Amino acid sequence: MTPTDKRTSGNPATQAKIDLTVKQQREQKRQEKLAEYQKQLAKRRRSKLVWWIVGSAAAVLVVGAIVASIVFAPAPAPSYARGDGDGSGIEGVETFTNTANHVEGDVEYAQTPPAGGDHNVAWLNCGVYTEPVPNVNAVHSLEHGAVWVTYDPAQVSDEEIAQLEDALPSTYTVLSPYNDMDTPIALSAWNAQLKVDSADDERIEEFIKTYWNSTNAPEPGAACTGAFDAPGKK
Repeated sequence: MTPTDKRTSGNPATQAKIDLTVKQQREQKRQEKLAEYQKQLAKRRRSKLVWWIVGSAAAVLVVGAIVASIVFAPAPAPSYARGDGDGSGIEGVETFTNTANHVEGDVEYAQTPPAGGDHNVAWLNCGVYTEPVPNVNAVHSLEHGAVWVTYDPAQVSDEEIAQLEDALPSTYTVLSPYNDMDTPIALSAWNAQLKVDSADDERIEEFIKTYWNSTNAPEPGAACTGAFDAPGKK
């Protein structure tokens, strides 16, 4: 009701009642507007709270994912300086004298697994293999300074195989199964070999450090990639 259409009465008592009724209506409208404002304000506050909770939860998830990626990330492959030793200080290392000719066909080797000798013109690409690899190609990799780690799958557990894999540098090493060995694990370099009973043997690391990418190999520094991938390469 506006001032122009406000009800009036010549009777003071009646006019007082009319004025009171108008005030009550105005107060009611004011209270209704205030209630609506408070309702909208509470709604905005709830919305902000929800988004704050969602944002906080998302932040926690992101932080958790980052932490998990760090904690559960696989350890990097070990890295060593090029080997230049003869292994004489490692208990159990045997050394040999082998020829190094390129030949065709199979070769009967003096050691099992081979630790040098005549071999195929194509070297075996270094890496991890889940199937036995050809001797004639693996021996060529030894000629280039690689260390060949073999295990008898009938004598070694999956956990030990994983342990051996973790112990190897990312290049100039070959890991592969070798059936019917006289020892669970053998490490071979050119003209040198160490046989051990367990992947926990500390001499494994000593042998790798001594012969890895060896400067004493017949062809030191020659490639260990870009040639032959045998079946089962990971």
